Amino acid sequence: MNTPRDLKAPRNGTADRLGRPLRDLRISVTDRCNFRCVYCMPKEVFGKDYAFLERRELLTFEEIARLARIFSGLGAEKVRLTGGEPLVRRNLEQLIELLAAIPGLDLTLTTNGSFLARKARALKAAGLNRVTVSLDALDDAVFKRMNDVDFPVAKVLDGIEAAAVAGLAPVKINMVVKRGENENDILPMARFFRGSGHVLRFIEYMDVGHTNGWRMDDVVSAREIVSMIDREFPLEQIDPNYAGEVAERWRYRDGSGEIGVIASVTQAFCRDCTRARVSTEGKLYTCLFATGGHDLRALLRGGASDDKIRGSIAAIWTRRDDRYSEIRTSQTAKLEKIEMSYIGG
Repeated sequence: MNTPRDLKAPRNGTADRLGRPLRDLRISVTDRCNFRCVYCMPKEVFGKDYAFLERRELLTFEEIARLARIFSGLGAEKVRLTGGEPLVRRNLEQLIELLAAIPGLDLTLTTNGSFLARKARALKAAGLNRVTVSLDALDDAVFKRMNDVDFPVAKVLDGIEAAAVAGLAPVKINMVVKRGENENDILPMARFFRGSGHVLRFIEYMDVGHTNGWRMDDVVSAREIVSMIDREFPLEQIDPNYAGEVAERWRYRDGSGEIGVIASVTQAFCRDCTRARVSTEGKLYTCLFATGGHDLRALLRGGASDDKIRGSIAAIWTRRDDRYSEIRTSQTAKLEKIEMSYIGG
C-alpha cells in the first residue's frame, strides 16, 4: 500500500507500519447519550436496564488532560471530544480549560446539539475552537423517528446558531444517511445550509458496532449523494484541507459554500487515517472498527510515569496496521466491533 506523499512522518517520527503518523486524538468522555438514534444506540438494546459505565470507571478530567498532553508529545495536533453525547458529562468546560492549556492543540467537539444553545458561549470561553453537530433530517417527523426520543429539529438548529454566534465556527453539520430512513432529506438539507457559512457533511451508514443491524443495502453511497445534489446545485470537487481529512470536499460552482461526503464504506480512506481513539474508561483503539483496545487507565492509576505511558502508546501505534474499510467483507462486517456510543465517531 502506498502512503500519500503529503502524509509526512510527524515531528517525532511516530508512524505506524503503513507510514501513517499519529495526528488526531478522539476522546470519548461518556458512554451515555440522551438520544437513541436507530443507527447508533437503538432503544431495544440501550433501554432502561442497559448497564452504562459507573462514574469511578470513567477517566477523570485530569487523567484525560494528562493523556492528551502525552499524545501531543507523540505528534497529535488535534483533539476531538466525543461520546455518547459529550455535553451530558457534567462540568465539561473544566476539561476543555485543561486541554486548551496544552500548547498547539486544535480543540473540537462533536455533539447532537441538544444542549448547545445554552452551552455554546461557555464552551467557547473555556477554549473550545469549533463544534460538529449531528443532524440527520430537517423533517421533524423523520428526525424524531431517527433520534427516537421525540427531540425536535428546531432545538438543534437553535444550537447551531448559538455556536456560530459564540464563534465556534465554521460549524460542521453531519448527516448520517440510511436508506429507507432519511435519504429524502438529502436535498432539503443541502438547500437549507447552502449559503449559510456552515459545512454540511453526508456520512455513509457504517457498520460500527454490532447492535444497529447494519446491511450494505441500507447504505446510500457518497456518489449517489453527490449526483443528487449536483443535479440541482452544480458541484466541483476541491482538495482536502489537510492530509488524512476524512471528508471528500465539494463546492457549489456558484460560490455559495461547500459540502463534504464521508465514504468509509464505498471509498475506503484507511491509507490516510491518522486517528487514535481513547474510550470513556481509558482504552486506546487504533481503528473505529476495532474489536478490542489497550488499557491506558491501568497505567494512569498504577503509578506509571509519563515516559512509560508515552512509550506504551508509541509501541502500540508503531505496530498498527489497521485497514478495516479496505478489507471489509460480509464476514468482517459481522464481527462484534466496539459500539459507536462507546468509542465515539
